[in-house]
Amino acid sequence: MNRALITGGQQGIGLGIAQALHGAGWQVVLAAEQPPEAPAVQAALAAMPGASYHRHDLSDLAGIPALLDAVGPVTTLISNAGVPPMRRGDLLEMSADSFDRCIDVNLRGAFFLAQEVARRMLQLPPDPYRSISFITSVSATMVSPDRAEYCISKAGAAMMAQAFAARLAPENIGVYDIRPGIIETPMTAPVADRYDQRIAEGLVPARRWGRPADIAQTILPLARGDFAFATGAVIPVDGGLSIHRL
Repeated sequence: MNRALITGGQQGIGLGIAQALHGAGWQVVLAAEQPPEAPAVQAALAAMPGASYHRHDLSDLAGIPALLDAVGPVTTLISNAGVPPMRRGDLLEMSADSFDRCIDVNLRGAFFLAQEVARRMLQLPPDPYRSISFITSVSATMVSPDRAEYCISKAGAAMMAQAFAARLAPENIGVYDIRPGIIETPMTAPVADRYDQRIAEGLVPARRWGRPADIAQTILPLARGDFAFATGAVIPVDGGLSIHRL
């Protein structure tokens, strides 16, 4: 049985991925730090009959074994949850708290959850296909000085994906690095006006915002194993944003 664990699956990109996997027959488990009665959680579960939810703070490493014991065997991990800076601004004024928060969730927490999932995947049969997809960001290589801590965490996450891909390739466990661009989600809502203008001016060659469904359509064939021999692939889903241009 295919069972997908999606961190941050209650909204935005994570929810779009969860809905696509649910529609394709996966048993979907969402994990996030929001309380179960939060409106976003309830709406997500209502949209996917049979889906379940487990409250988990990615920075809580001690809670990982209990989370996975409760979830059951995971064939598909979507490491999606992440946090933005506490405040955008001059990197020379960045606080240690904001830096630590991005590293704790986006990198440290994501790494150790994936580590334990991978250990348990090794105990599963090779069929159905097993995979881990890290939702990193174009910010892994495209710098934004006003949110440098986020970019640094995503650059680390990109290397994390490569390390897991190399380690797990002999076990036929696929690992992928998906790099969204400017996606219309609750995280980007506070800067929507700024990006509306820049997209209209040509920042994104596709001339539109990305949508969670754009990411989900990329994830589905990876989770099925359609591109199993492409393990370690880095896939920008950004409407051409990261293409180097003159």
